[in-house]
Amino acid sequence: MNVIPAIDLKEGQCVRLLRGDFEQTTVYGDDPVEIARRFAGLRTTDLHVVDLDGARSGRQVNREIVQAIARETPLRIQLGGGIRDRETATQWLQAGIARCVIGSLAASDPDLVKSLLAQLGGERIVLALDVKLDARGEPLVMTHGWTQSSNTSVFEYIDDFHDAGLKHVLCTDVGRDGAMAGPNVELYLRILKRFPDLALQASGGVRDLRDLQTLRANGIPAAITGRALLEGRITAKEMAAFRRSA
Repeated sequence: MNVIPAIDLKEGQCVRLLRGDFEQTTVYGDDPVEIARRFAGLRTTDLHVVDLDGARSGRQVNREIVQAIARETPLRIQLGGGIRDRETATQWLQAGIARCVIGSLAASDPDLVKSLLAQLGGERIVLALDVKLDARGEPLVMTHGWTQSSNTSVFEYIDDFHDAGLKHVLCTDVGRDGAMAGPNVELYLRILKRFPDLALQASGGVRDLRDLQTLRANGIPAAITGRALLEGRITAKEMAAFRRSA
């Protein structure tokens, strides 16, 4: 299983939000580039970067920081937050970003996202689905920086883009993100049961090494973790041992 560290950018700082709430922000440092270097030292290969300001405003706010991370680390970066048109996606890929993470655009202009998948290929696009469970336990997709709820399930979203060449899906249980409540393994297994060929990235709730081991034991292809690494709940030694036992 590929473990992908995460850096969320807000006003130039590395932060984490609690359950996607911009009013509940924890700052972990004012030098995101140095934090990215530290993650690279864990012998990880990928890095998930979110421009939270961009997710809320629809425009790239932390561009210089992202460019510095790409320039100063060997990590393959997948970038999300404010990528809402073809030009922005293409510019980032030409600038060396490995994958563009598309979220709100899938709701507002699904035909454009399908066109991007056809033009750029499934390896270059990640469909980010932020979900919140309703009263029946149905995972409904949130959009626009987790501020708007749809009536569409995560399964309907994936199905709509699957035939267009979708490969990478990042699924976040908003209710667990940043809350250290454990990952929603049941949700990820439901997705993989219906779409076994997806390179699914589990996001939200990873607390410690045991959670990563549980996700791997259940066949989840990739997991994103931010807070657990930032707070040392998963140590460099544990990461090394986890990779050796893969």
